[in-house]
Amino acid sequence: MSEPIELKTERLFLRPIRLQDVVDIYEYSQDEEWARYFNPHTLNYVETFVSNAVMAPWDTSPRFSIMLNSTLIGGTGLTIDSENKRAELGYSLARDHWGKGYATEATERVVRWGFEDLGLNKIFAHADGGNRRSWSVMEKLGMTREGVFRNHSIVRGELRNDVYYGLLRKEWLAQYL
Repeated sequence: MSEPIELKTERLFLRPIRLQDVVDIYEYSQDEEWARYFNPHTLNYVETFVSNAVMAPWDTSPRFSIMLNSTLIGGTGLTIDSENKRAELGYSLARDHWGKGYATEATERVVRWGFEDLGLNKIFAHADGGNRRSWSVMEKLGMTREGVFRNHSIVRGELRNDVYYGLLRKEWLAQYL
């Protein structure tokens, strides 16, 4: 089993999620604009999410809190399928920090770590069909839109489409050569 690590970017510090992060995550998840693409995040939901993330094996479910100076502004992580050398990228950012490039900066670093250090062949992500901000992050990472899963999720009692994007290792390498 691998040990948790920390990653740095020009402006951000990505550290393993901690139990104390519950308060900050719960606080930003209560914002109505942030929450419009998710089912409501109760305190119990956030406590369970964080405790599961802290307890999950690092080699299959690394989860980072995104820190700006000493403030938690979001989170990112991978769900790794080692057998198939692929991972699903997830990310979230408090609304006060949208539009400043932080989500892209944090996820770019996690993607680089996934390809360089973990030897992944593919990293993919998905978002609510209406969440264009999230699509933008995936596109800035160089991901290709792979498909739409129609009526794939129920959010706030409504059927929603999920949009999937993916990035192959060879495509990622071509961006940096």
